[in-house]
Amino acid sequence: MKIYTRAGDQGETGLVGGSRVGKDTLRVECYGEVDEVNACLGVVRSQGGDAARDVLLAQVQKDLFAVGAQLADPRARVGERKPKAAVTEAHVRRLEQAIDDREETLPALKVFILPGGAPTGALLHLARTVCRRAERRVVALARHEGVDPLVVAYLNRLSDLLFVLAREANRKAGVAEDTW
Repeated sequence: MKIYTRAGDQGETGLVGGSRVGKDTLRVECYGEVDEVNACLGVVRSQGGDAARDVLLAQVQKDLFAVGAQLADPRARVGERKPKAAVTEAHVRRLEQAIDDREETLPALKVFILPGGAPTGALLHLARTVCRRAERRVVALARHEGVDPLVVAYLNRLSDLLFVLAREANRKAGVAEDTW
């Protein structure tokens, strides 16, 4: 299969189920934003240095493919046909558990933290902001066309996890948090 098909040369793309829409539609923008989060996580993983974080982020990247599949399916059936494309409460709980496990090792948060720090911490903060943007766009789509609420919850929790991972990465690197 060739990487190019020429099918999108007129500014349209195909959705799950075969319908075609403009590449500038909100739905396409949403799964494009999720793809951007996924790419950011790939950059974080390329930094190495923490095997447990790498395993966690590898799973999150797979989850984000499921989120993207959900968003590319206007009929909301892809998760029924392909179990790996489903987003479930267990996905959200896994993120919550990862947050809870890491927060136990971090100082209590009493002030705002400026994004930055060690390279991996800064990249995680960047991934967090891209995730928040994706979440905002998905919320807009949910208001107009409907989206599984678990997709919104997953993105919300993922941005929280990325914040905690950024704090953890900076602590492990010995870089003090810069506060506001």
